[in-house]
Amino acid sequence: MPDDRQAEHSDHEVDAVDALDARLLLLLTDEPRLGVLECSRRLGVARGTVQARLDRLVARAVLTGFPPALDLAAMGYGLTAFAVLEIAQGGRKEVVRGLSAIDEVCEVHATTGQGDLFARLVARSNDDLQRVIDEIVAVPGVRRMSTSIALSTPVPPRVRPLLERVRRGSPDR
Repeated sequence: MPDDRQAEHSDHEVDAVDALDARLLLLLTDEPRLGVLECSRRLGVARGTVQARLDRLVARAVLTGFPPALDLAAMGYGLTAFAVLEIAQGGRKEVVRGLSAIDEVCEVHATTGQGDLFARLVARSNDDLQRVIDEIVAVPGVRRMSTSIALSTPVPPRVRPLLERVRRGSPDR
């Protein structure tokens, strides 16, 4: 979720995912191509209940879409790198606009600490990564950048443990 929308949500709104929501989201996480009718059958609730829950989750930006899971390495982008960028004061919007124009920049987070932005990049090879780095440092407002290459992904992006916790009815550890 973009940081501007994140700031719009109160703690109450963010925590308001109940056990049925969690079960529905787990089902769609495992099988994103399921229709509303099949979800209702598997969850043992009315079709209208599932549709209303989905509509509410979308309206609150808890559920932001149904993108397919892609293996970037299988698409030819076998190299993943992470970059910490230091940017000019007040230049975040311009830098983010410039980074958004570079196809190999998969995501960017505004951060605290050593740098101002943290980005995940992909490339086809080390030479291709150098090209991507050159494009990034040419973005107006980027002052400094350090990059680390990912060797493996022992814990891939996930939300399942959080949904399982809500489903069990134990939102706090």
